[in-house]
Amino acid sequence: MSTASKFVPRAPEACWRHFTDAATLTGWVPGLRRARVVTSYPGGLAHEVAFEFAASRTYSLVYSYDVEARAVSWAPRMGQRDAVRGSARFDAEDHGTRVTYTTEDGDGRTAADRALDAPHALLESFVRWMVAAR
Repeated sequence: MSTASKFVPRAPEACWRHFTDAATLTGWVPGLRRARVVTSYPGGLAHEVAFEFAASRTYSLVYSYDVEARAVSWAPRMGQRDAVRGSARFDAEDHGTRVTYTTEDGDGRTAADRALDAPHALLESFVRWMVAAR
């Protein structure tokens, strides 16, 4: 299991909203070609999302949310060998947000896959994208 934490100079609500919107994932997740919501919870948050990556890797993740705590977790449903399990939390900090991101890779992930979606790399990408989205 790997964990990273990073400051984002945006409000927690904005970070949460963009992170939990499957339509924005291709904007900041490296190598992601497509993210399709399979099922949603009442209220609109995605329950299951199918992912298609450039390296012909596909899997789906099932999400659960603690909206009040601005925390989300995910676990593989389809393609478990290639998928990743994890969580993210968005806490208010000094006129911005502290994002804590944790992942646990499936057995089928290559070293290149692990480097591409390591928590530090994903958070760097998310922060760049959030800053540019202003």
